[in-house]
Amino acid sequence: MRRTPVMQLSSRLRDVRTAMANRRTIRLAHRRLADEVASFRSTSERAELDELLSRHTPEETAQIRAILYSQDVERQQSQVRQTAGLGGYLG
Repeated sequence: MRRTPVMQLSSRLRDVRTAMANRRTIRLAHRRLADEVASFRSTSERAELDELLSRHTPEETAQIRAILYSQDVERQQSQVRQTAGLGGYLG
């Protein structure tokens, strides 16, 4: 059976829709994980999280470590922005 251009287009559209839905699901799961990781704020909570991560392989914890790194960078950048300014002026 030969595929017509219309069949090819509808198949292609279905594939694109499926891929977009999968990407949305992955982004949502990543956002939820990032929110959960962000809840470990205090030094003791962070130490507990680091202890938990140390029990697993780098491959298993790569995503969480990447989130932690990005949150650390964001936190450091926001601290720099808030302390910058002439004479302590933040305006």
